[in-house]
Formats: sequence, C-alpha cells, structure tokens
Amino acid sequence: MDVDEWFAAAGDRAGELRRVDALVQAAAPGIDRQLVPVGSGQMLGYGMMPYRPRSAKETTTWPLLALAAQKRHLSLYVCAVVDGEYLAESRAAALGKVSCGKSCIRFTSLDRVDTVALDQLVRDAVASTADGRNAYSG
Repeated sequence: MDVDEWFAAAGDRAGELRRVDALVQAAAPGIDRQLVPVGSGQMLGYGMMPYRPRSAKETTTWPLLALAAQKRHLSLYVCAVVDGEYLAESRAAALGKVSCGKSCIRFTSLDRVDTVALDQLVRDAVASTADGRNAYSG
C-alpha cells in the first residue's frame, strides 16, 4: 500500500487526513513521510528518528509525527519531549477542541483545531529534534 492508497482506504475521512497532512508538510517542509506499521494497520509517519523503548535492547526508528484515522476521530502523535514535558500535552489548552494524551492529539475535524497553534507545535517538534533537545528518543 502506498500513501495515496492509505488515504483512499480512509473513505469519507480521506479529505480530513489530507488536510492534516498538508498542514504538517507546510510546517515541516522536506520532512520524510512514509507509512509505518502499527498493530494490524498503518499510520502515516513523518521524520523517522532513532528510538529505543525502555523494554528494548536495540534502537529502532519511530516517527517524530504520525497521523492515524481511528474509529471516531483522527490522531496526530507528536513524539517530542522538551525540557521534561511532552509538547502535545503541555500545549493542549492552546490547540482548540481536542483531546490530548502525553503525545497524542485527538480531534474529529481540523476545523476544531487552532491550526496556528498546531503549526507552531509541529515546527517546534521538528526544531527540537534537529537541535538535539528532543528527549523522546532517549
């Protein structure tokens, strides 16, 4: 499956996924983008980076950002920890009508999201990773 097939497989949510994808690519020009296997499905990953879970003996790669379609919402994962705080969680209040976990931003439509705040969050995640401040992969 390629990225276009992944969008098409999302059915009526393909347009919304494409809008989020466009926002990410505009905020992070040139970021690599590829499908990443997760469980029995796939999500769209951006900015593959070294990652070693505490339970693992070897370092693997994981996306800095990842986009997924869930049953009732879209999820944008932001795998960035800066100054001891998960960026998504620490900025949840500024993102609009979203639900946030530590690194997951859940929303039903990009129309419910403060896209200026989300754009800045993506830019900051990319910048903190590029300059070595992202402790997520540590």
